[in-house]
Amino acid sequence: MSILIEADELRALVQQDAPVRVLDVRWSLAQPDGRPAYLAGHIPGAVYVDLEADLAGHGAPSDGRHPLPAVDDLQAAARRWGIDDGDTVVVYDDLGNLSSARAWWLLGHAGVSDVRMLDGALRAWTDAGLPLEHGERTITRGTVHLSYGSRATLAIDEAAELARTGVLLDARAPERFRGDVEPVDPRAGHIPGAVNAPAAVTLDATGRFLPREQLRATFEALGVRPDAPTGVYCGSGVMAAADIAALALAGFDAALYPGSWSAWSNTPGRPVATGLAAPAATAPAVARATTAAQTPGATNRRAATDE
Repeated sequence: MSILIEADELRALVQQDAPVRVLDVRWSLAQPDGRPAYLAGHIPGAVYVDLEADLAGHGAPSDGRHPLPAVDDLQAAARRWGIDDGDTVVVYDDLGNLSSARAWWLLGHAGVSDVRMLDGALRAWTDAGLPLEHGERTITRGTVHLSYGSRATLAIDEAAELARTGVLLDARAPERFRGDVEPVDPRAGHIPGAVNAPAAVTLDATGRFLPREQLRATFEALGVRPDAPTGVYCGSGVMAAADIAALALAGFDAALYPGSWSAWSNTPGRPVATGLAAPAATAPAVARATTAAQTPGATNRRAATDE
């Protein structure tokens, strides 16, 4: 089943009164509350999802900034959004799905079988000349049943081991991976053995995911292959979901380390690496990703969401 949907396909589903629920997941590190933007204009029928409140739990610093919510809490939120068992769920944001991918991953992990991202996100809808609606919506409460376990996750020790025995990708911006800067977490750098794969460079200038062949070539150059276990982390488990979506489009499975760098850097005794720290075979791909991540479109998206 495709993990993407085009704007005209979504419009057709909405017009047909199909069992589809549209979720507006606008969030960024700079502007975590996306509700004002939602109220100012959203896809007709969409409900607002608060990433901080609904798509993340809250715990000790060593749990990370956005640990997975308890499944009962997620189920209560999903019912509040109007989701029923068997519904198609479409998520979007205004940043090329770099934040709404969290909802795509999390609902899929909780057993929702048909969750898709609007390719190109909100921009694709407006570029197609399709209308927006304004204000809040009244939603009929849903009855969906959720249970975790449909997607692979990594605990902190498993992430450390995978960096040695498989491929562990870091979806953050190159400067944070290298340890040049660290604006959020207590230590700068990356998990030893990880390879940088900035999520922002999986998108083109319009915020759409790159073609499958291009994504596959990029990930293969970083050492990803079907017979090697792959994991992804980022700052706090948000942008890593976008990398996992890109990997899926390229034909690869990957596990998420939900705690990500925010958990690792807050756990005493965990080692930290700096610099590119990439094997010789992957260095050219990292260099290309670094260059691509410095393009205006990628820089703007990264600055907004590099959590």
